[in-house]
Amino acid sequence: METNQNKPTKQKGLMTGAEAVVQSLIAENVELLFGYPGGAIMPVYDALYDVEDQLQHVLTRHEQGATHAAQGYARATGKVGVCIATSGPGATNLITGIADAQIDSTPMVCITGQVMSSLLGTDAFQETDIIGISMPVTKWNVQVTRAEDIPGAIAKAFYIARSGKPGPVLVDITKNAQFDQVDFNYVPFQGMRSYKPVPVAPIDKIKEAAELINTAKRPFILFGQGIILSQAEEEFKTFIEKTGIPSAWTIMGLSALDTDHELNVGMLGMHGNYAPNKLTNECDVLIAIGMRFDDRVTGDLSKYAKQAKVIHIEIDAAEINKNVTANIPVLGDAKEVLTKLTPLVDEKSHETWLERFKAFEKEEIDEVIKEELNPSKDIISMGEVISQINDLSNGDNVIVTDVGQHQMVACRYAHFKQTKSMITSGGLGTMGFCLPAAIGAKMGVPDKQVIAVIGDGGFQMTIQELGTILETKAPVKILLLNNEFLGMVRQWQELFFEKRYASTIMVNPDFQMIAKSYSIETCLVQDRKDLKQGVQDMLDHDGAYFLEVRVGKENNVFPMIPSGVAVSDIRLK
Repeated sequence: METNQNKPTKQKGLMTGAEAVVQSLIAENVELLFGYPGGAIMPVYDALYDVEDQLQHVLTRHEQGATHAAQGYARATGKVGVCIATSGPGATNLITGIADAQIDSTPMVCITGQVMSSLLGTDAFQETDIIGISMPVTKWNVQVTRAEDIPGAIAKAFYIARSGKPGPVLVDITKNAQFDQVDFNYVPFQGMRSYKPVPVAPIDKIKEAAELINTAKRPFILFGQGIILSQAEEEFKTFIEKTGIPSAWTIMGLSALDTDHELNVGMLGMHGNYAPNKLTNECDVLIAIGMRFDDRVTGDLSKYAKQAKVIHIEIDAAEINKNVTANIPVLGDAKEVLTKLTPLVDEKSHETWLERFKAFEKEEIDEVIKEELNPSKDIISMGEVISQINDLSNGDNVIVTDVGQHQMVACRYAHFKQTKSMITSGGLGTMGFCLPAAIGAKMGVPDKQVIAVIGDGGFQMTIQELGTILETKAPVKILLLNNEFLGMVRQWQELFFEKRYASTIMVNPDFQMIAKSYSIETCLVQDRKDLKQGVQDMLDHDGAYFLEVRVGKENNVFPMIPSGVAVSDIRLK
């Protein structure tokens, strides 16, 4: 992750608390923040007016949009995302994005205004206990009531947000603290005794892990976002190529390893690939690196990999033995652990074992993938749209998705050659994430092609952020896969609720007109013959672009692990 350069701010001396907020952000090398003004944060916005050349503020159309934009920026760049809002409803509107960042380990600093300290607890206008509300979904939070405490609080916030297992922090600043004077001197936070962000990897456990890996006949690696967060992509690639171990990814780990790598055996979880899910219950050693065993990955825990010895390499002690008991727990940073582990493992190939994955992959290709990517029916599938993006680009796009069927399809079929290229809401599954996150990502990595893959349901949850595109001119490419359903919920209703489509049929507006009203170039594709050109036009367009593709209304995403069954009971249809 991004590290603090320890550069002292150029500005010292007497200033207001609001100015201290702004100068603290500049001292932390923040160049971009997302937010929405209001009464209790107005002094900070007044201070921002004077530093527009140093610190760009992006006015989103909703505070939730500010959090998701900050998340997209953080995920694309590896830096800390920053958002800002006023008290009361402004602050509470941040909560969904904060909760999303917490469960997906995204570094984010949220600054909120608060009523005067003399009014705290009086139910003043736009007062709410944002510290109490945000406590369960932040890595750390603090309320600042004195101007002199502002620099230290912000320094600590950035340190905690980016260090160890990253996460969101919230700094709530009363209005009087913003108005009062402070003798400003910013000192980067150096740590505290009670917080050890990076545990020292135990060499004895690393040696135990190496011995077990060296004797394994059917080893299997599961890797997650910990590889990306620790910048261990090269170390991980070196490790798997030396050991020859098949490796599968969580959706948060996607793009850490080239999609086409011979040892990349696909996606884990409910709508993951057939082989890795089937063979989880046949491996003899299961090596989990930088991932957590959540229910989407494990299915029925009582039937999960009971035959295997488990090695769990993870920076967060709370995740070890939480759901799956590790025979060899290795508490540490993935990069450090892999650096120490790789010299201790034997160079091997597991060709016979790898062939098992290939056999199941062929079955999935024949039963699912061929029809999804090359449909025999006239109806356009989501998979063939993603396939067109692969064919017409070099795999160097940043793909941002919303949540639902299109998300699973994009994860399954998009090709990636570069890390930090897949940005999605993993653990919380937040509809509405995509559009603002894509804006943040594009503003963070302006030289990359950023494509927002979105459904008609999630699009309408944060559709107002088209206004942010209008104002910033952020050249985001928006791909709307419109099935006129809340597709994932409908799929479950079809399979498990006798097609009782309760509140999942969408009565949609004319999305083309809406996009045009925001001065965004548009195209509507309804026939397959127009698809390739539509995708090409979107990729080639200089500026924001809105491509709507009408896809099958009742197409399903397979394979699928039904709720409550073993991962090896995954269904192909």
